[in-house]
Amino acid sequence: MTTKKTTYEIDAAGKSLGRVAAQAAKMLMGKTSADYTPNIRSDVKVTITNVSKITIREKKIVQTKFTRYSGYPGGLKIESLEQMNKRKPGESLRRAIERMMPRNTFRTERMKNLTINA
Repeated sequence: MTTKKTTYEIDAAGKSLGRVAAQAAKMLMGKTSADYTPNIRSDVKVTITNVSKITIREKKIVQTKFTRYSGYPGGLKIESLEQMNKRKPGESLRRAIERMMPRNTFRTERMKNLTINA
């Protein structure tokens, strides 16, 4: 079965992070097309623009923490959403979209079709 290539563009200016992430995840999974089949990877590309103008509440910016652990003693890294947005502007949106996708073998292939422009 062949699938047609479709490209979507989302303007994130003034929208909340979760709403944009949910919309992008739905498009990447192919649920917006009429011929959606869960076991076939849809060929959909999503581009998100104006990520730097996305709306995030002040409380969420301060309180949200991301943790990484290297496995070594003293290797626990804790980073707030504010620090992450300064370091990499679209990283918080990419992580939100990735965590909204099903955890199967299609997830890495679908995430390669995501482009985030600050």
